[in-house]
Amino acid sequence: MSVRIGFLRAVNLGRRRVAMSRLAAVCEGLGYSDVWTFVNSGNVVFDAIGRRASVEAAMERALEEELGFECTTFVRTAQQLTATLDARPFTLAPGGTHFVTFLKKAPGATVAQRLEGLSNDFDTLIVRGADVHWRMRGKSTDSRLGSRDWETILGPLSSTSRNVTMLTRLVTKIDAAERPRGRPRLSRG
Repeated sequence: MSVRIGFLRAVNLGRRRVAMSRLAAVCEGLGYSDVWTFVNSGNVVFDAIGRRASVEAAMERALEEELGFECTTFVRTAQQLTATLDARPFTLAPGGTHFVTFLKKAPGATVAQRLEGLSNDFDTLIVRGADVHWRMRGKSTDSRLGSRDWETILGPLSSTSRNVTMLTRLVTKIDAAERPRGRPRLSRG
């Protein structure tokens, strides 16, 4: 078993409502243990075995059956998430925003180059494996990139983004939950 985090794409927006208690119940129904959610934006922590793609597919099927709509899910281990946060490829200036955009798999060199080519004087994209670091020189609402920009390159339903501030708080909470169970602390650079 390893600690995993599931990030659901585009939930609790419009009609795509998911109560976090319902999300936890679906994960428990899949046999995952130590399930808990973090903030109301579709983030769930759990222990599970199996390959990432298998866990993602099982969650997507179960969530669609339970909720009645497609629920694209991106899974990372706690160690992968920590490594992503530790690999910050740029400095964030005061007032700036840093997101990590999760992809299903690492893009090939051409696709990664096209993604990074979306960078402009406000937005900077840097691809690291199956994650894209996205720095904005201001608030995310002022970004010059939209979902169409990403979808042109990656296809629809291909990514979900989370703010690094929230992800850092999540890793801290995972660390606190793991220590009483005797698991090693997640390394932080």
